[in-house]
Amino acid sequence: MTDLKGIRIVQESAPAARSGEKYQTPQGHAAIKDGIKARGDADRRGLLGKPRWLKASLAAGEGYDRVRRTVHDHSLATVCEEAKCPNIGECWNAGTATIMLMGKVCTRACRFCSVDTGNPRGWLDPAEPEHAARTVELMKLRYVVLTSVDRDDLPDGGAAHYAACIRAIKTRNPATAVEALTPDFQGVLRDVETVVDSGIEVFAQNVETVRRLTHPVRDPRAGYDQTLAVLAHAKRHRPAVLTKTSLMLGLGESDDEIAATMDDLRAIDVDILTLGQYLRPTLNHLPVERYVTPDEFRRYREWGLARGFRECVSGPLVRSSYRAERVLDGNNVGLPDHAVSAGRG
Repeated sequence: MTDLKGIRIVQESAPAARSGEKYQTPQGHAAIKDGIKARGDADRRGLLGKPRWLKASLAAGEGYDRVRRTVHDHSLATVCEEAKCPNIGECWNAGTATIMLMGKVCTRACRFCSVDTGNPRGWLDPAEPEHAARTVELMKLRYVVLTSVDRDDLPDGGAAHYAACIRAIKTRNPATAVEALTPDFQGVLRDVETVVDSGIEVFAQNVETVRRLTHPVRDPRAGYDQTLAVLAHAKRHRPAVLTKTSLMLGLGESDDEIAATMDDLRAIDVDILTLGQYLRPTLNHLPVERYVTPDEFRRYREWGLARGFRECVSGPLVRSSYRAERVLDGNNVGLPDHAVSAGRG
């Protein structure tokens, strides 16, 4: 899944546009609020009547309170809070957070994702690498996930900017582990290498869904095979770097297709797989076709571990960055079976 929990380094005023409407960004570029244009005939499935197992626990704890105070005292804009991430308490208590790089406007329009869509026309914040490094230091993070919008407007898709942020974080916070949850860089493998060579512990690119549903779920510029090629090259290029991907369930996939996707991922030595429930962000996005039960998620987890994934974290509220710091432990993020199956992640 392309996660929206994390820290938005560049603080921008919220657009007044309604979901699905166009607006002007602070940099003067046109964008669509929540990524997908409004439609009058939208299917309302998945917006009401969610099952009880999708309710998250109240965020609390000493670590969470400390991080929350730091975030607010230093005016750090967090998507963790803005997106009301169900895992914010658990992740912040564990010293883990996700930083969102390269602004808030994506050049793609995937039909599951509520990131605003537009063309930033090459805009980047040159101060972002040092700002990101300082943020990690202030929050005392043990593990940080760097994610971003797709930036097809940049010649390298933002790969050099990613690498600059990673190097700045490592310079100021040498003990902090870094995961890069990146765009696919349009399948340009030298750009993948730029990120993989920057000092990360984990390289992630999300396949998002099964092959049959890739379109219309993902933007036409994305692709199932393109993501597999990116993940395969990252592992070949630096075998010591862990590779990771994520699947959303509930979009109409079958059990056979889930199993086939797992097989495709293991064939290219992907180390870590996360599975979570797709939740429709707005009326303009794809409807939920089914709510996957906790027992089904537990069964899919067993499938993944049996196939040899180092980690297969599976639950209704699991997102791709959930308890990401535990992947280095190789113990299925330290979760007992009942915690995963109850969806507390």
